[in-house]
Amino acid sequence: MGCWLVIAAFTLYRRLVPQQTPLFAGGYEEISSDDSTEVEPEDELGRTSSAQDQANPVVKPLVPNADDRTPLVGWKVFLLAMPACCDIAGTTLMNVGLLFVAASIYQMTRGALILFVGLFSVIFLRRRIFLYQWSALFIVVTGVAIVGLAGAIAPNPQAQPAPPVPPPMKELSALSVREAAQQMKTAAVDSGALKTILGVLMIAGAQIFTATQFVLEEWILEHYALEPLKVVGWEGNFGFLVTLIGMIILHFAVGRTDAGRNGYFDMREGWREVTQNRAIAVTSILIMISIGGFNFFGLSITRSVSATARSIIDTCRTLFIWIVSLGLGWESFKWLQIVGFALLVYGTFLFNDIVRPPIKACVVRRKPEPLLEEEPIEHL
Repeated sequence: MGCWLVIAAFTLYRRLVPQQTPLFAGGYEEISSDDSTEVEPEDELGRTSSAQDQANPVVKPLVPNADDRTPLVGWKVFLLAMPACCDIAGTTLMNVGLLFVAASIYQMTRGALILFVGLFSVIFLRRRIFLYQWSALFIVVTGVAIVGLAGAIAPNPQAQPAPPVPPPMKELSALSVREAAQQMKTAAVDSGALKTILGVLMIAGAQIFTATQFVLEEWILEHYALEPLKVVGWEGNFGFLVTLIGMIILHFAVGRTDAGRNGYFDMREGWREVTQNRAIAVTSILIMISIGGFNFFGLSITRSVSATARSIIDTCRTLFIWIVSLGLGWESFKWLQIVGFALLVYGTFLFNDIVRPPIKACVVRRKPEPLLEEEPIEHL
C-alpha cells in the first residue's frame, strides 16, 4: 500500500507540473552540426552516451533505463516477485529476531548487510570491488558494531524495564524445593544465551535475504527497461498478495486456536486494534508511506550507482536516527557512539570515492585519457 501511495503522489506531480519545463525536457539540447560524423563511445554494455543520458538526472527514476534494453512486460513481470519475497522474509526475520536480543546486538548484527551485498555483487553480478572499497566496507561494519557496543556497555536507562517485584515471604515459604528448582531452570533458559543465539542467527539470515533482494533488483534494472517507480509498484503488489495469503493461512492454522487467539496471527484481533486505536491506525499509514518512499529512493540509488552503495547509505540512517533520538530525549549521549558514527561516515565517503584512501598502494591507478588532437592555429 505504501508503494502505491508513492506512485500516486508522483502521478499527481507529473500531471500538475507542465511537461514543457526543462525538468522533464531533459535540460538543454546539444546543437547538432552537419560535419560531425564521430561515433559516440559505448560503455561495457554497448550503450551510447545519448542512450544513457537521454533524461535529466532529476527525473531519471521516472523514465525507463534505455531503449536498447528488453522491456519488462508479460510474464517477465513476475521476476519482481523474487525481491518482494526476499524483502518480506528479511523484514520478518529481523523483527522476530529483535524480540530475542537487545537493540544493541540487533544493530551490530545488522551491519553485516553490506558485506553480504558486496560479496553477492562480486559472485553473481561480476562486479569489481577494489581493495580500498573492501576496507571501507569493513570500516562501516566496525563503526556499526561500536555503536551497538556502546548501547550494550551503557544501556539507556529509559529503555530498561522495571525490576520485577519479588513475591512475599509467605509465598516463598509455601513453594516446594522442586517447584523452586523448576522455576529457576525455566528462568535460566528464558534469560540465557539460547534466545540470544537464536535471535542473532535470525537477524543474520535476514541480512542474507535483504542482500539477495538488493542484488536481484540491480540485476533486473540492469537487464530490463523499467523505471524504478513501476518496480516499486509491482513489488508492492506481489508483497501485498504474499502477505495476505500468509495471514489467511496463519489465521486459520494458528490464530483460531486457543493458544493463538488474541496473538500475532489473529486477524480479527489485529483488525480490531487498527480500527479502534487511532494511534495504531495513524502510525500504520505513516509507516506505509515511509516504506514506499524508502523502496523508491533505494531502487533509484541501485539503478544510478550500485546495490553495494545502496546498502552503505542504508546503514548510515542509524546516524540520523541517533540524532533525532537525542533531540527527542529518547537516547542518552555516549562518546563511544561518536567514534562509531565517525567510522561509519568515513567508510561511506571512502567507498564512494569522496575521500582518498590513506595508503597510497590502495589508490586505483587509472590510465590517463589521451588528449584530443587539435589543428594548429593560423595567425592572420
